[in-house]
Amino acid sequence: MSDSSDEPSGGSLSYSNILEREMENAVRELDRPSKGLLVSGLSAGLNLSFGALFMGMVLTFSPTFPSVFVERFVLAAASSIAFLFVVLGQTELFTAHTTLAVLPLLDGRTSLRQLGRLWGVVYVGNLVGCALFAGLIAVLGPALDIVAASAFDSLARSLLANSSWAILLSGVVAGWLMGLTTWLVAASRDTVGQILIILVVTSTIGFGPFHHAILGTTEVLGAAFLGTGVTLVEFGRFLLVTTVGNVVGGSVFVAGLNYGHIALVGEDTAELDIDESGTDSDD
Repeated sequence: MSDSSDEPSGGSLSYSNILEREMENAVRELDRPSKGLLVSGLSAGLNLSFGALFMGMVLTFSPTFPSVFVERFVLAAASSIAFLFVVLGQTELFTAHTTLAVLPLLDGRTSLRQLGRLWGVVYVGNLVGCALFAGLIAVLGPALDIVAASAFDSLARSLLANSSWAILLSGVVAGWLMGLTTWLVAASRDTVGQILIILVVTSTIGFGPFHHAILGTTEVLGAAFLGTGVTLVEFGRFLLVTTVGNVVGGSVFVAGLNYGHIALVGEDTAELDIDESGTDSDD
């Protein structure tokens, strides 16, 4: 994610400044070797999977709640902690790059082939990390009596019970929210502000629960590995439809609209240069 260490402490970044910072970060990631991206993607999948574990533990230790609202609120709070691990840890998350890495493509700084390489490597790394963590949950959860199979069955069924079109639209919302997270974190000047943004925005994904391809993979595979009856066919349908929705949400509703806004203003983002005083060097 973005690094604000060289930004001025006063004032606020302009829309163009935020866009340029996001594109510069994306270009750096696009230039990274595939092995580095894969390892970082693996780390992101593992770290984000803590969200599924935390939610499973909540449902195991407290199987009943005063209301559905309270249940959704607690689960959302539990899952948002894992997004904090990933975003502040600056590991590669596929649903972040559906926004971040699209920006330099729209600006002509990278090619569709380079974008495809980044997406493919990070996506595979994320999914492998999720699968490994789901296996860990299946082994360690019952052994320590911290995760019940029924808890993960409840998490998985809440994602699998919907029709394909509902999953698709839910995935669009989740991708949209994840894209907003990356954009707002880039706009924030301090770590405290970034933490609040991540917790507030990503908790809405868990509150839905809206369909997030990476976090949901750990939830669904965790249920399957715990012997709840979830099938690979169900998982495949979930993953395919959710991934498409996440890509559309991040690419169109965040990357496309935000870039389009700047383009319509008529500013050349490639020429923006922010000096230490916080003003554009063109002034």
